[in-house]
Amino acid sequence: MPKTALITGATAGFGKAIARRFVKEGWNVIITGRRKERLEELVVELGGPDRAHALTFDIRDEAATEAAMVTLPAAFSQIDVLVNNAGLALGTGPIQNCDINDWKTMIDTNITGLVTITRLLIDRLIERKALIVNLASIAANWPYPGGNVYGGTKAFVQQFSLGLRSDLAGTGVRVTSIEPGLSESEFTLVRTGGDKAAYDKLYGGADPLQPEDIAESICWVASLPAHININAIEIMPVSQSWAPFQISRK
Repeated sequence: MPKTALITGATAGFGKAIARRFVKEGWNVIITGRRKERLEELVVELGGPDRAHALTFDIRDEAATEAAMVTLPAAFSQIDVLVNNAGLALGTGPIQNCDINDWKTMIDTNITGLVTITRLLIDRLIERKALIVNLASIAANWPYPGGNVYGGTKAFVQQFSLGLRSDLAGTGVRVTSIEPGLSESEFTLVRTGGDKAAYDKLYGGADPLQPEDIAESICWVASLPAHININAIEIMPVSQSWAPFQISRK
């Protein structure tokens, strides 16, 4: 019987690429997101309801998340990999110019939603000696102007991953934090409110990471023998490196 991966935020970008890659490797997948039509289209692409099961809910809504987990059919109820991919960034300005509602949305999505679904599934994951993959970011380690709350949420994801490893010692559950750098996806369009010019400027000529690169890394982690745990993978395109320290002069 094929193994099953649950991937949050699978309507675009990383999530969609991860779902495609797992199915290509012979897995079944549970795909979640807010956009029902996109999920339904992806189910068809992935081979229909025998290979993919869609759950439509907002990861920020605890009651909806819990209800969705309860409705999983028997064929998809045993989860071997949880990929906590759902997340976003909103705004690129400094803290003093930011909208606090954007901050709350990032916190509710990137932190609260992630820990909620992990807690709801933890007993199943322990039973299956599963793998938990959390999508963090290089922003967890390397601050940059405008990163503020987004970077803070990803630092939480990174530390939460380490905490899971500690608490789950002896259970056989593996935990990996994936920390991408410059990656081309809808992420930047969401962050800039759909500013295509900003998107083109950011990625133009940079040869950034693609969603398929992240999917490749996650499938590699999932393919390793059960006694191996990859604690974290920090991934950047060759074109990206660290900036000089800022110096503010009077």
